[in-house]
Amino acid sequence: MALDTQPLDFLWFIPSSGDGAYLGSDQRVRDPDPDYFSELAQTVDRLGYSGVLIPTGSACEESFVLAAHLAARTKRLKFLVAIRPGTASPAHYARLASTLDRFSRGRLLLNIVVGGNAAELAGDGVFLPHDERYDHAEEFFQVFTPLIETGQANLDGKYIKAHNARLGLPPVQEPRPPIYFGGSSDAAIDFSAGFVDKYLTWGEPPAQVKEKIERVKAAAAKKGHKVTFGIRLHFIVRETDEEAWAAADKLIEHLDEETIENAQKALRASSDSVGQQRMFALHNGRRDALEVSPNLWAGIGLVRSGAGTALVGSPATVAERLREYQALGIDTVIGSGYPHLEEAYSVAELLFPELGIDSPRDRIRSSFGEKSVFGGGGHAGNVRNQATS
Repeated sequence: MALDTQPLDFLWFIPSSGDGAYLGSDQRVRDPDPDYFSELAQTVDRLGYSGVLIPTGSACEESFVLAAHLAARTKRLKFLVAIRPGTASPAHYARLASTLDRFSRGRLLLNIVVGGNAAELAGDGVFLPHDERYDHAEEFFQVFTPLIETGQANLDGKYIKAHNARLGLPPVQEPRPPIYFGGSSDAAIDFSAGFVDKYLTWGEPPAQVKEKIERVKAAAAKKGHKVTFGIRLHFIVRETDEEAWAAADKLIEHLDEETIENAQKALRASSDSVGQQRMFALHNGRRDALEVSPNLWAGIGLVRSGAGTALVGSPATVAERLREYQALGIDTVIGSGYPHLEEAYSVAELLFPELGIDSPRDRIRSSFGEKSVFGGGGHAGNVRNQATS
């Protein structure tokens, strides 16, 4: 299959519950801090990432508020921010979305998160069983979508009633900011098929991603809709494959079996997400066979909920793996790595050139055209290469 010549759209992740250098360890932990998030957002904006995903949940900073904080401190970066049906009314979310899109000058992306943690949802006042949450979410968007697109909506539904709802100020993007969504169950795919712009999958082996893409395409086609596709992955990119795998081992070198067992027990007890079950199945809580597909490593999922796999390797190797996903129809990547600031540099400096992604943005000339090599940052500057005949 011929690949699309368009480079992948590459976003990064804001770790709004905290960051660190080792999984399952209290060493070199970075607490959630507004200045750190600003530093990270400004860095990825400058390096050429198109946007950032801001997570949602009881352990995270509130995503709309954090996005507003970061939008004021960046130039081009887009913000993939969560709408969680059931935690607020569609009219309230429409006002939030329109205002953030206006204040950021059209840099908002919307991420539907129906939720797969029943205990957390109960804390938010949502007590619906898994599939019924999508019935509720469908009614939510029967109000939200016309409201943000036209400024008015009405619904007398089973779950949601909105009588003469109004939105006074429209978003910058017409008819509305793009809508992203990820969900692996039949109910989730059926819910999203008629209106979602981009379907997201976690980093599963290519054969599983292909199967999921085909299911989503078929469901969307039945409703006369087309959808594009993205993938959520962690990255461990180094100059050689050997260095990358050593870095993967180092990331979990302080992770003991008791911590893995406790994390897996807690995650399995709290989640009814089909996508999360698919992540569990890749490693089954074992650390002895974590390469679940060539260069696809499931070590992160031993303790992390949600996306639990990383592409590991040299720039050429990781680019080859990404092109395999691109051949299946993936056009967008949402990446992350530990710690997120340092790994943002590694991915941009090593991987972006292999993918044809321009980086960094707003480059200021460092010479009058002659080549030079880094001289250590001393007062004499860089070392100029002498031309040879």
